Amino acid sequence: MVEPMYGVMNACFERLVGCTSNLQLLLSPPVAEFCQQQGPTISGALFGAGWWFWADACTSSDVKVKVLPNYLPGFVATIALIMINAVRREELESFDAFDEGVFCRSRAWLFLSYVIAFSSVIGAVWVLLAGASVGTGVACLMQVVCILGAALVFFVARTPVDGIDEYSSF
Repeated sequence: MVEPMYGVMNACFERLVGCTSNLQLLLSPPVAEFCQQQGPTISGALFGAGWWFWADACTSSDVKVKVLPNYLPGFVATIALIMINAVRREELESFDAFDEGVFCRSRAWLFLSYVIAFSSVIGAVWVLLAGASVGTGVACLMQVVCILGAALVFFVARTPVDGIDEYSSF
């Protein structure tokens, strides 16, 4: 009974080693530099696609889309995108006892921006479930997911690689 369990654990360990080698490949400097260069482009494409989903659903819908409850999740997600990217990454990584609360303020700001982001997801699900048409509800949810995906891609892509503290794609 010990032998089959050992075989299962060995197989799991081999898969874990394979995953870590793939992770090391993703974190290699050429791949990280490519992601930093193309990250703003991918982020902008996601942001534009999100608003395109919503504009297409509003113009092609047979039902008149009310402005306030239906447009609100997209605007809140856009505000969350701006708030998430207002925090510099190095403020989150280093702690200094004499930094006058920058470490705590930046973490609190990032937490608040994530709360706002997830509230926009909740609002989009509410539009999907209680909205006038299913098409606009799905488009609203896709819009919010794309905008928040753009926020996360841009936040990760603007991290400096090997001391480069500028955007390489501009």
